Amino acid sequence: MEDGFIVFENVKKVYRAGEVPVTALHDVSFSIGKGEICVIVGESGAGKTTLLNILGGMDSLTEGRIVVGGNEISSYGKKELTAYRRTEVGFVFQFYNLIPNLTALENIEIAAKLSPNALPPAQVLADVGLAERAGNFPAQLSGGEQQRVAIARALAKNPKLLLCDEPTGALDYNTGKAVLKLLQDTSRSTGMTVIIITHNKALCAMADRVVRVQSGTVLSVTLNESAVPVEEIEW
Repeated sequence: MEDGFIVFENVKKVYRAGEVPVTALHDVSFSIGKGEICVIVGESGAGKTTLLNILGGMDSLTEGRIVVGGNEISSYGKKELTAYRRTEVGFVFQFYNLIPNLTALENIEIAAKLSPNALPPAQVLADVGLAERAGNFPAQLSGGEQQRVAIARALAKNPKLLLCDEPTGALDYNTGKAVLKLLQDTSRSTGMTVIIITHNKALCAMADRVVRVQSGTVLSVTLNESAVPVEEIEW
């Protein structure tokens, strides 16, 4: 694994709530290797989502720099950020965000059209175990199936980086484990860098790298010599 595929250097993010500045992140420095599974763990309000949004090009930083694959994305303008979000990053959210009046396959096809290196949508849907649900609408799918479609939608873009914001937060235990196994297997089979933010400390065992966040800064970065298969983790 190359170290430093993703590099955060002294990142700070300050929001303005009226006249009052609110510091969401400060002195954030760490790196993530290419092809790693990185779990960013911390309590609600620790700054995890802000960190992910900046890395995903959905928010800007106040100070510092972020490098992804040798490119300093923190210096990108609006047009460059749009291209970065479209082609290099896949997003998986807690609440699926599927388009309700499109079928599972159509939801994936829309994402695939954004990327010049897209994978065949039907194949990606089959890869997540839902080939027979291609013609179903989101309301006809279970929560776990909807999250699998959301992951397939992200993967269809063939991104370098998959960002997952509490991807099992709306799922029951067994379904959540199945979704995490899918993410772990995808990283291992494709070499995709996968970042999962969570407040569930048990998920740290599945990661190659664990970044612990508290009060807007990084408490520690730990490397796991041997990540545990998701099916062996209990919580």
